[in-house]
Amino acid sequence: MVVLITGINGFIGRHLSRILIERDYVVQGTMRSHVELISDVSKIHITEDIGPTVNWKPILKNIDVIIHLAAHVHVMKQTSNNTAYRHVNTLGTEHLARAAAAAGVKRMIYLSTIKVNGEETIHTPFVEDSPTSAEDPYALSKLEAERSLFQIASQTGLEVVILRPPLVYGAYVKGNFYKLLKLLHTGLVLPVASTKNKRSLVYVGNLVDAIINCIMHSTAANKIYLISDCEDLSTPELAIRLSAALGKPARVIAVPTALLHLLGTVTGRLNTIKRLINSLTVDCSKIRSELDWTPPFTVNQGLKDTADWFINDHNS
Repeated sequence: MVVLITGINGFIGRHLSRILIERDYVVQGTMRSHVELISDVSKIHITEDIGPTVNWKPILKNIDVIIHLAAHVHVMKQTSNNTAYRHVNTLGTEHLARAAAAAGVKRMIYLSTIKVNGEETIHTPFVEDSPTSAEDPYALSKLEAERSLFQIASQTGLEVVILRPPLVYGAYVKGNFYKLLKLLHTGLVLPVASTKNKRSLVYVGNLVDAIINCIMHSTAANKIYLISDCEDLSTPELAIRLSAALGKPARVIAVPTALLHLLGTVTGRLNTIKRLINSLTVDCSKIRSELDWTPPFTVNQGLKDTADWFINDHNS
């Protein structure tokens, strides 16, 4: 089976391609430049832009399954407007799906985001049927892409599978999780000991395993699945476990959440504070029951792998 991974040299793509090759899939990929070639990949296609103008016809020849990871991603303090996100995440995805249908591709797996459901859960975790509540241009562009994919699937023979992960962590992680690793490694105190929230995360090894499970499983066709490690952590729990994985003492102190809110407002970092103290959980029961999927790695295993990579990267 020939699988095309868009964004193959990204954080998730490099993990996914390695495991697929180990499982004897023929892997092709797209990336924006030959910055870093990936060994044993059958073919690399250079696409400077993954928007609605890409000529996918020669790239999709003999492709059985597409795993669409490439995206204009959400970054804190980013000034990109909705047009920039829609160009790649919505219009680019729709264009790829139509080209895939025309080329006879059987299935397209789309990596969306739990942010299409919202930024916070209050009493119960998100499930696949929860109302959508995209709160920023990135999430909205992903939600619009999902809707376009289902419309195309209903009009063609292309099967689509949509995965909505929360924050993904693992070796090569960037963004806020990498910043947390740096803070804990340097021994800075985190004012989160009194936080009673719960957050769902997903280790990249678990996400990759779920993606591969969606390649062949007939039940997955034209479905949405929420994905996580299926073990939620409070922010203090995450800090303590990650510190242990780093071989560092956990340094957390109790600061009232109201004061943290105030500090976030004053410093212009309220969204960052909310991600530390609010809850965001997902129910992964559907993918477990319908696809008979179980996370192959525990949270502690995922955190240890991430910490080991960070230490090696930090010392190199």
